Amino acid sequence: MSLRPTLDFLLNDWLAIEGLNQRERFADHSRETFDAVLDTCERIAREKYAPFNRLVDTQEPAFDGEKVILPQATHDAAKAYAESGMLSAAQDYDIGGMQLPYTVEAAANAFFAMASVSIGSGMLTTGNANLLMKHGTELQKKVFALNEFAGRFSGTMCLSEPQAGSSLSDVATRAVPDGADFESDPLGVRYRLKGNKMWISSGEHELTENIIHLVLAKIPDADGKLVPGTRGISLFIVPKKLVDTEGQLTGVRNDVALAGLNHKCGWRGTTNTLLNFGEGKYLVNGEAGAVGYLVGQPGKGLACMFHMMNEARIGVGLAATMLGMAGYHASLDYAKNRPQGRPMGPAGKDPAQPQTRIIEHADVKRMLLAQKSYAEGALALELYCAKLVDEQHTAEAAIADDARLLLEVLTPIAKSWPSEWCLEANSLAIQVHGGYGYTRDFPVEQYWRDNRLNMIHEGTHGIQGMDLLGRKVLMEEGKGLKLLAGRINDTIERAIQVPELAAHANALGQSLAQVGAATKAAWATGNPTDALANAVPYLQAFGHMVLAWIWLDVAITAHAAADAPARTGRLAAMRYFFHYELPKIAAWLNVVSSRDQTCAELPEEAF
Repeated sequence: MSLRPTLDFLLNDWLAIEGLNQRERFADHSRETFDAVLDTCERIAREKYAPFNRLVDTQEPAFDGEKVILPQATHDAAKAYAESGMLSAAQDYDIGGMQLPYTVEAAANAFFAMASVSIGSGMLTTGNANLLMKHGTELQKKVFALNEFAGRFSGTMCLSEPQAGSSLSDVATRAVPDGADFESDPLGVRYRLKGNKMWISSGEHELTENIIHLVLAKIPDADGKLVPGTRGISLFIVPKKLVDTEGQLTGVRNDVALAGLNHKCGWRGTTNTLLNFGEGKYLVNGEAGAVGYLVGQPGKGLACMFHMMNEARIGVGLAATMLGMAGYHASLDYAKNRPQGRPMGPAGKDPAQPQTRIIEHADVKRMLLAQKSYAEGALALELYCAKLVDEQHTAEAAIADDARLLLEVLTPIAKSWPSEWCLEANSLAIQVHGGYGYTRDFPVEQYWRDNRLNMIHEGTHGIQGMDLLGRKVLMEEGKGLKLLAGRINDTIERAIQVPELAAHANALGQSLAQVGAATKAAWATGNPTDALANAVPYLQAFGHMVLAWIWLDVAITAHAAADAPARTGRLAAMRYFFHYELPKIAAWLNVVSSRDQTCAELPEEAF
C-alpha cells in the first residue's frame, strides 16, 4: 500500500496547491515540479530509510570515549537527504534553495517520517537555520545557516536543563562577556557559556563537519545574579567546532562536551544527549567556557527560539502522524492476509467452513477504520497548517495576518492531537496483529515505542493545553478563535448543501457551540487557576472538534469525486469519526465548563 495516492488527493484535490503557483515566489513551479520532488523523496525514503528502520532501533548510538558511533545506514541516509536539496527546499534560489511551498516540503518529508522517523530527516537543522535567517546577522546567516542548508553543518535546539525540564524560567546556564573585545567579534557579540542541557536530540554525532547548537542562557546582571523568569533569557550560537568568518573550521574544539547518551524507549536511531557547556574539557584560548555568539537582543532569546519551537511542533505532529500511518498500513496488510475464525451463521459457526481473513470481522474493521480516521485526518491537518505557513509568507497582508492567527490557535492541536491519537492508532495496530503485535517479528511495536515520545517532544500535553486555553484562544481579544470558527462555519454551510453530509454538518455546528460555551465558562471567574485546571480535557475536545472539521471539509471534496474505493474509504473514515469520536467531547467539556477541581484540590497525602 502506498502513501502517494493519499498525498496526491490531499495536496491536489483538496488543498489545490497548484494555485500557489500564482504567487510570485512560486511562479516557476507547476504540478510537474511538485510531483518530481515527491517522486525523489519517495524513492530516497524507500531505498535509504525504510530498509534500515529496524537496524537503527537495535543498533543504538554508542560513545567510544571520543565520538558517537552510528550505523553506516544512518550516514548514508543523511547524505542522500542533504544531496536531495530538501534541507533548503523552501529557501531562495540565490542561496541554493528551490523556493518550494512549505506545503510541498512537509508532504515530501512525510515519506521520511513514515519510512524511519528514528533515522530522521533534518527537521532540527532546517529549523535552526530558518531561525538564523530570521533573527541572525548577515554574517551569521552566511557562516552558520547557509552551511546548515548545504548539509555541511547540522543544528540543534538546546532549551531543557536537567533541573528545569520544560520550566524555562528556571534556566541556569550562564553567559558572560568573553574578554574586553567581546562586542567586536564579526560573528556576533561573544560570550562564554557554562551550564548543562538535557534531552538534546542530535547533540553529538559524526554525520556532519560541525554541529551548531542554539542555546538558551541568561546573562547575569551587574551583581552577577541571573534575572528570574524568562525575561532574562538570551539566545546564543554555540558551534561544536569554532569557525572563521568564511565558515571554515579553525581546528579549535569548542568547550561543549558529551556528558552522556540517553537511552529512550523509541527514536533509538537518533542520538539524545546530555551536554555540558563550559566544563573545561576543551579549553579555548586556555580558558574554560563554551564560546557563543548572541542572536538578536539580550533578554529576547525566547521570542527568537519560539520561531524554531513552533516549526518543531508542527514537525513533531507530522512525525506522530506518519508513525500512525505506518502502523495502519502494516496492520491493514496483516489483516488482509491473516486467516482466523469462521463466519457466523444462524446456527453458529461451522468448523467445516474455511477460515476467514480477520479483515472480514467487524471489530477488526473498527480498529482499521479508527486508525485510518486518526492518521489520514491528522495528515490533512498538518498539510492544512503547512499551507497556512505559505499563506502567511506569500499572501497579501490581510490574508497573511489571518493565516498567522489561525496558526497560533492550531499549532497546539497540530502538535498534540496526532501525538495522542496516532499513538492510539499504533496501539490498535498492535491489537490487530494479536500476539504477534508485541513481538519484534513485526514492526508495529517499534512504531508504538517511537510514537510514545511525541506526547512529550516539544511540549507536553499539559503545556499545549495551557498554551491553547490560557493564551491562544484569548490573544488579540479572541480574534484567532473567531477566525477558526468562521472557517468551520464556512465548511458547515457547504456541507449542509450535500444531503449525505448535512447531519454531520449539524453535529459539527453543535460541537463548535459547545467548545465556545466551555471556553467562556472556563474563564467565567477570571481566575487562571480555575480555568486551567482542566486545560488538557479542553485541548482534547478542541482537537476533536478541529479534526471533525478537517474530515468534513475533506469529505466535501471526496463526495464530489468519481466513485472509487478511495472515495468510499474516505467517506467511511469521516462517518466513523463523527459517530465514534466526536461525541467524546461532551465528557471532556463537562469538567472544563464546571471548572471541576477534583484533580487540582486533592491533597498530596490522599494519593
